[in-house]
Amino acid sequence: MCGITGCIIKQGNVANTLYNSLKRLEYRGYDSAGISTIYQGRLLVKKDTGKIDEINSRLNLQDLLGNIGIAHTRWATHGAPSQVNAHPHLDCTESVAVVHNGVLENFLELKQELEARKHIFSSKTDTEVIPHLIEEYLKMGKNLAEAVLETARKLRGSYAIAVIYAGEPDKIIVARNESPLVIGLAKDMNLVASDVAALIEYTNKVVFLENGDMATVTSDTFRVIRIDTGIPVERKIFELNWTVEMATKGGYPHYMLKEIFDQPNVLREALRIQEKYLDLLTEFLDRGKDIFLIAAGTSHNACIVGSYMFSKLARLSAYPVIASEFIENYGSSIGIDTVILALSQSGETADVLTSLDYARYRAATIIGVTNVLGSTLTRIARAYVLQNAGPEIGVAATKTFTSQLMVLALLALRLARKRGKVSQYEIDEFQDELRRIPQLVQKTLEISNEPIKKLSKEVARFSSMFFLGRGISYATALEARLKIMELSYIPSIAYPAGESKHGPISVIEEGYPVFFIAPNDETRKHLIGNIMEMKARGAKIFCVGAEGDEEIKRLSDWYLGLLTTHPLLSPIVYVIPFQLLAYYTSIERGYDPDKPRNLAKSVTVL
Repeated sequence: MCGITGCIIKQGNVANTLYNSLKRLEYRGYDSAGISTIYQGRLLVKKDTGKIDEINSRLNLQDLLGNIGIAHTRWATHGAPSQVNAHPHLDCTESVAVVHNGVLENFLELKQELEARKHIFSSKTDTEVIPHLIEEYLKMGKNLAEAVLETARKLRGSYAIAVIYAGEPDKIIVARNESPLVIGLAKDMNLVASDVAALIEYTNKVVFLENGDMATVTSDTFRVIRIDTGIPVERKIFELNWTVEMATKGGYPHYMLKEIFDQPNVLREALRIQEKYLDLLTEFLDRGKDIFLIAAGTSHNACIVGSYMFSKLARLSAYPVIASEFIENYGSSIGIDTVILALSQSGETADVLTSLDYARYRAATIIGVTNVLGSTLTRIARAYVLQNAGPEIGVAATKTFTSQLMVLALLALRLARKRGKVSQYEIDEFQDELRRIPQLVQKTLEISNEPIKKLSKEVARFSSMFFLGRGISYATALEARLKIMELSYIPSIAYPAGESKHGPISVIEEGYPVFFIAPNDETRKHLIGNIMEMKARGAKIFCVGAEGDEEIKRLSDWYLGLLTTHPLLSPIVYVIPFQLLAYYTSIERGYDPDKPRNLAKSVTVL
């Protein structure tokens, strides 16, 4: 996601400090960057697209004058990467500057209200409503802190914001809801940032703001209040012993582990995808005669999950196809009535784009789900949805997989409503469970981490293993297998559990490890039979199942019980322990989980 930082010092210029802080935020991924300072009663702004060093060579960011400023690295979610969409954003009077990390759910509604009051917008971002709202409250005679407080109370969605105002050049106002924000305390200087990496070079004394906090930060003080009540609160000052490298990973030893634990927040962001874009994709899917879901690698496993969701919830048949096989298998049968939903984290996967080019020339409708605004997929698709997962540094997909599943679930929900094939009760039940998923994933991480870490010491000694699941859990088995192979290099097999007796069972011998994905759904009774078949042939049974399922627990040699969710959403929850298992097994075997051998984050060649 975007990175924000700010600094105020008693004497001197902050531009160089802000520049260095931006450099520390590069690991988050970005498409543009900018800095704003206050000097002699007016705002100075420099921003552009590209890498920070490239922007600096063109604009000389470090020569901005002023002892107070804010800065930003942007990962586009609303509006393409461009100079005008880069942060900071200003109000009509060019006296208020704002940087923002997050996604505002109600920005269109706020923008319409502000345009009715003659505010002029220059960008396509959601962020730009914030400085204009602050401007409105300043016109009413409020000071900056009061204006930001009133503005924050109108915002719905996630945000971490930092605000400066030329009329009050002695303070930075910051506020957060669900997006992280930290204050750094140094001698004659205070800093703010979206994470510790931006400020650890200057201080190890930090204050972590909580959801619903707003703070006024000067060069030597800070004051925190609650947004809802305006009441001051105390926040503890921590002294960190992190290195700069540790800070960029949020205190985790590897990016992959950080990204695994980021998933509750990532899933919350996925729930905030603008409904108009989901509705547009839904319209195309509903019109199609033949629906294909195409992708590669982890994204293909997400397509398999999506096919179950579309079929069971919306009664829509959709065929998941590996992108590299699509033309050979279905190329001669596609036409004007074909709709292709392509999934690609990067939006640049070569096999996917080749298939889409082929389909476009045969008049098929192309729609997409991706994580990168401005990617090739977003340019060739009739319509697309952004996952809002933020950049993923680890090569093995984790948070981008679960966010893809969330997007597919949201599409399935809208398709079900549009097609009217299931009861309102079923739709409401599914929607309620969707809202619970971020919390369930958080609980799953807490439940799973230590048992999985301990288990990895045993798994690291395996020379091969089986992953089995039925129904939608077959896709979870495929993704578990893929993660293990990618990171620990252990040859593994994933199969539909019902097919195991049609050949794969021949490899089972005494002590052979078999992992079952066993949520409490309609496949459970048949899965018990599969477990017993394996156990009878000497397999060692490892099972991730439902909390309180004593029958399957008794059949297992190792068991992890997870909280129950809707069966169609179970892959989002049940994949978490296997992501952790792949990570810890890689560590046990002495490998780098962030950089598995022979693999690239984005496969851009055929």
